[in-house]
Amino acid sequence: MPRTRPTGGAGLADTFGRVARDLRVSVTDRCNLRCTYCMPAEGLPWMPRAEMLTDEELLRVIGVFVGLGVRQVRLTGGEPLLRRSLVDVVAGIAALEPRPSIAMTTNGVGLERVAGRLADAGLDRVNVSLDTIDSETFSRLTRRDRLTDVEKGLAAAAEAGLTPVKVNAVAMRGINDDSVADVLSWCLDRGYELRFIEQMPLDAQHAWDREVMVGADEIRQRLSERFTLTPLPAADRGSAPAERFLVDGGPATVGIIASVSEPFCSTCDRARLTADGQVRNCLFSEQETDLRGPLRDGASDQELADLINGEMWRKARGHGIGEPDFHQPTRPMSSIGG
Repeated sequence: MPRTRPTGGAGLADTFGRVARDLRVSVTDRCNLRCTYCMPAEGLPWMPRAEMLTDEELLRVIGVFVGLGVRQVRLTGGEPLLRRSLVDVVAGIAALEPRPSIAMTTNGVGLERVAGRLADAGLDRVNVSLDTIDSETFSRLTRRDRLTDVEKGLAAAAEAGLTPVKVNAVAMRGINDDSVADVLSWCLDRGYELRFIEQMPLDAQHAWDREVMVGADEIRQRLSERFTLTPLPAADRGSAPAERFLVDGGPATVGIIASVSEPFCSTCDRARLTADGQVRNCLFSEQETDLRGPLRDGASDQELADLINGEMWRKARGHGIGEPDFHQPTRPMSSIGG
């Protein structure tokens, strides 16, 4: 496949006609939880700070992406709240022209103390990862006793106007799969929008097993034991990853992201930037394009744009999970960015 796309194409296009409008930016690979399905108890070797993009470099690259047509920037990690300059980064993104919408995915630990400042800086929305509302299960899953902090963070996000406040949950067999309806009920009571995500092969241990994965059909079945789910029209979904359902007639909804069993690669509009300045065209890509080196060697914005376009142009048709030649990425989720 050609490394660079022909000139004159629309935005961040690939060879299958998709155009990237959504940029996922990892601002750090560090995390303050040790979720069993993500990393070992002792954690991982963190990226040296000298290898991470500085605030100035990060904002410049995001600005190039915005110039190429990106309209939403989602900040991720690791845990993005661990980047001390996060509020300044948000303010810098909000100052770009045209201004993209700005969202963040976080584990919620520490969100209470900074939600208001993030909102004032320009953050629009927040997604909080929370797999269980049972404190004992939470401690076992994350290896940290921080459920109360996450609950406070969610409440602070709602108070700050970072709405709709969304909760992301992964159902795992034998751990929390029997309580998915409890999590939905808890979110409905508090006005949070819940989305279940199928567990994906992105763990550092490479222990993911599709045979024990709790799939979308099973999640729907378990939720339907207590709630009436009415699917929203497929036309309303667009490029969004979640299939959404009205709960008991609405207006509340629940979403299910079937990344493995019902992949949505054909409508994917996402690009990814890692904390060390690598562009990835897919969460599961085995290749990436370095921007940090050229950036620090004095590359122009146009040269950076050409590198980004080249990376997106070689995007595959799909992630290939389940195919005989599928290989799990070397980088774990905490290093790629969610």
